[in-house]
Amino acid sequence: MNRDSISAVVMAIAVVSVIAGFAIFFNNQESNISTKKSTSEFIALTAQIDKDGKMIDIDKSQFKKAKDFSKISEYINTKPISLDYLRDKVVLLDFWTYSCINCIRTIPYLNEWYDKYSDKGLVIVGIHTPEFEFEKNSENVKSAVQKFGIKYPVLQDNDKDTWNKYDNRYWPRKYLVDDEGYIRYDHIGEGAYNETEKVIQGLLTERAAHLGIKNINLNISQNVDSGSRLEPQDVNFSKIKSPELYFGYEFARASLGNIEGVKPDQSLFYNLPENSEIKPNMIYLEGKWKNNPDHMELQSNNGSILLKYNSKSVNIVAGAKGNFTVIQDGKLITNDLSKDSDSRGKFVVDGQRLYNLVTNKNYGEHTIEIDVKGPGFQIYTFTFG
Repeated sequence: MNRDSISAVVMAIAVVSVIAGFAIFFNNQESNISTKKSTSEFIALTAQIDKDGKMIDIDKSQFKKAKDFSKISEYINTKPISLDYLRDKVVLLDFWTYSCINCIRTIPYLNEWYDKYSDKGLVIVGIHTPEFEFEKNSENVKSAVQKFGIKYPVLQDNDKDTWNKYDNRYWPRKYLVDDEGYIRYDHIGEGAYNETEKVIQGLLTERAAHLGIKNINLNISQNVDSGSRLEPQDVNFSKIKSPELYFGYEFARASLGNIEGVKPDQSLFYNLPENSEIKPNMIYLEGKWKNNPDHMELQSNNGSILLKYNSKSVNIVAGAKGNFTVIQDGKLITNDLSKDSDSRGKFVVDGQRLYNLVTNKNYGEHTIEIDVKGPGFQIYTFTFG
């Protein structure tokens, strides 16, 4: 999830195979848009393990040193740590935020890698950098860490100081840092899980050679696909025709579909146009809503949100209070198509988080209407999958 660009472009500097040698791997990936392109180029390096199992040192002048954590506001699952403290470990840095659907979909892989490799020298550190103001709340983050089953350290980067040190603009973004503190892999967005795990294995093998560890069983020869306990994620980015849509006036890339438009920090009465006037990927409102920097808040007792989208699933980031129902193509959505609805089609806002509105069987165009009851309901964004 990224405010500045809907593209996720991947540049990876990866150790592909310790036995065959190391490589620099560049991979460009676009996600959350209608097309996905991928290119790769391999440039051989000289480093490899000799016949005696010793690592031949490589020239690391081409790699950047990882920058240490800075101005961390909260440490979760750990005492205060630094990269210096983690020297001699392979460190995976994951920049994420808990309401981001792209981040959420990567967490099962991070959890699996933690289980498989934490006793072999891998340390995963989640750098939680908020996109929305509510994501700075430590209790919200701690609740999310528990919900997602995260056991590795999570550092709250509320001031974006560490984020800025890495010139980052994307959620999620992963860096792999070798045991000498050099960044050897940089991946933006979802995907490339097999490649990432191979880099982890390669760097752990390199670390073992540096430390004189002879017996380290990483199953490098084992196919990574067959070694994973996870089901492949059913997200085809080339078929998603709707971009992420923001409600807050400081975040929105496009105006509302309503003729009333947006007036920063003011409350307006909105009216839905006729169905024939509804345009795809435009947000339409009904009721009295306040225009806030990163969200809109319902002021009237009832309100509606209308959207024509083209994807398989649709989510919202919402919070505060209230409840709502969802109508898609004239039919009430219940728990057979949504993870967050009950059997009667009721969604209850129980916190500031991501809510799944509907997951259809196939990709396609649909019209969805959210009918909200109760003033105080806050909505931040639509995301798609």
